[in-house]
Amino acid sequence: MWMPESSYQGTLPTATNEMLALEQELHAHVDMLGRQIGERNLFHYDKLLLAAEYIRAEFKTAGFDVRTQAFDVSGTICENLEAEVRGMDRPNDILVIGAHYDSVKGSPGANDNGTGVAAVLALARQFAQFPVSRTLKFVAFANEEPPFFQTPHMGSRVYAQRSRERNEHIVLMLSLETIGYYTEAPNSQRYPPPLSLIYPSTGNFIGFVSNLANSHWVQRAIRVFRQHARFPSEGAVLFEWMPGVGWSDHWAFWKEGFPAIMVTDTALFRDPYYHTANDTPDHIHYDHLARVVSGLQHVIRNVANKP
Repeated sequence: MWMPESSYQGTLPTATNEMLALEQELHAHVDMLGRQIGERNLFHYDKLLLAAEYIRAEFKTAGFDVRTQAFDVSGTICENLEAEVRGMDRPNDILVIGAHYDSVKGSPGANDNGTGVAAVLALARQFAQFPVSRTLKFVAFANEEPPFFQTPHMGSRVYAQRSRERNEHIVLMLSLETIGYYTEAPNSQRYPPPLSLIYPSTGNFIGFVSNLANSHWVQRAIRVFRQHARFPSEGAVLFEWMPGVGWSDHWAFWKEGFPAIMVTDTALFRDPYYHTANDTPDHIHYDHLARVVSGLQHVIRNVANKP
């Protein structure tokens, strides 16, 4: 559980103009997914299609040729959407930055996972013309939520299996999962036991989480984040069976033998609106979300360009 550097403490610095612009961009994406489109899944298939079209259009606006991975779920076609920045001298080394765009039944999914998708879209735009050594793949996955969670019809499982069949060299997968809820309220952060004895009780930080096999990736990612982002952060390398550790798309990549970590605000262990009808855009903390996404830019650059 030791992590390099130190988590930022104290008052957050004044946002720059660049940060304010990023905040507005993220707000627009979350509002579209969590309010204008709303609940999106196979129970509301028309809304799932609208979300996919929105993501496709945003990738295209950023200058990408969007690749679609279509797959059949009991006669219904679902899609994973991919935008690629080709690596300049190590193109066969791949970094996947992904988030699921469906929402759980009965929820508009602003935080889970409109915030993760918003981050993927913003990061894709930022890297669209940015030269990198390794290849970046920005991916929006379908069907992360029940009843498809950790089944063959989970979009990220379909994607990771195809990557394995193609013998792709995925250096790392970053799963951006529910990253928009923060609070300074005392005792606002919960954990599976016995983690409450170790980690802070205030839910104002972003978490980097993975299993024991990926400890070096968690430490590397949080080191870079802490060096560049003045925002609280915590890292955890835990057993896969612990509640929450494998509860997102990174799990699918573990199953195919690829390194993967999750970036999260800890979801149900903090956010009172998680998986409810009240997971709406007005509960997202966009200033904090923008600071997290800004820090993730540096993590991606580090992995994409250094040995």
